[in-house]
Amino acid sequence: MHIRLTALSLVTALCVAGATSQRLAAAELVMFEQRGCEWCEMWDAQIAPIYPKTEEGAFAPLRRIDIHEPMPDDLAWMRGERFTPSFALVHEGREYGRIRGYPGEDFFWGLLAEMVGKLKGTLGGDQASNGTRTPG
Repeated sequence: MHIRLTALSLVTALCVAGATSQRLAAAELVMFEQRGCEWCEMWDAQIAPIYPKTEEGAFAPLRRIDIHEPMPDDLAWMRGERFTPSFALVHEGREYGRIRGYPGEDFFWGLLAEMVGKLKGTLGGDQASNGTRTPG
């Protein structure tokens, strides 16, 4: 029984380590929000349900940060935000763009496509964004 628990603990530790290193390496769309923000609620109604199903959502999963909470340790290098909602595209300790406020559905997707294109351009290859929202 002890051997089985030890093996299970090792597998669990490896999975956690893998998830942590994956989080550090993957791009994220950081959403700065706060309770009672009507523009955050509008974004949640119009964009949040489809975002994870898009190419952008697959490339840069959403991560929510409450502006009244301390900045998470892995984002301590990042400048905070006072306006909500705001969105920052980050990858490997660098910010590749920020959208301050929610300008509406059409403008949001266009601005996000620009940021994703900038990041993909720095990664090289044929990963340039085409600005589409094809579910992933």
